[in-house]
Amino acid sequence: MIDAPPDLPPDPADGLAAALALRRLADRLEDASVERALALGWTWEQISEALGVTRQAVHKKHARRLADTGLAPRRR
Repeated sequence: MIDAPPDLPPDPADGLAAALALRRLADRLEDASVERALALGWTWEQISEALGVTRQAVHKKHARRLADTGLAPRRR
């Protein structure tokens, strides 16, 4: 059996629920930040550099959602 570090909840279900909540919060923060960056004129390249991913990855993840909201992402 693996001993949990003292800062982890003793029940794995609590730790997993916390990880899920953090992941959802991080996704919402990323979505809002990408939308704001595009509205301010950032390119997909600038956003991808800030996120540490490829331009293609960030475009694939966000372009459809942004098009559905009426924010036309700039192509480069």
